[in-house]
Amino acid sequence: MKQNISESELEVMKVLWKIGEASSAQIVEQLKDSSDWKPKTIQTLITRLVSKGFIDVDKTNRKLFIYKPAISEREYKDSASKSFLEKLYNGSINKMVLSFVKENKLSKEEIDELRDILKDED
Repeated sequence: MKQNISESELEVMKVLWKIGEASSAQIVEQLKDSSDWKPKTIQTLITRLVSKGFIDVDKTNRKLFIYKPAISEREYKDSASKSFLEKLYNGSINKMVLSFVKENKLSKEEIDELRDILKDED
């Protein structure tokens, strides 16, 4: 993944990941309760995501374009996680976990859960 998705663009992607494919009007309908964005703003976000390659658009019906994700939610999360690790922890998950543990950001239960997960990976 070459480009980043803004927080606002991510909200549009979440809608498409949830419903699969939609017209811009359907996306606007899905976002109307969770945001105060105007339809034009949402259309701009959709256009940006298309130009970035995160959304594909079906233009076979000239009156109603259908948008669908070009990247799965799992692919996005994997890429965003790697990018986060690279930026903040030089790609080291060990350094990240250590940082959370040392800063008491993980509860005893979370540490135990991590320990169990690591045991299961053996």
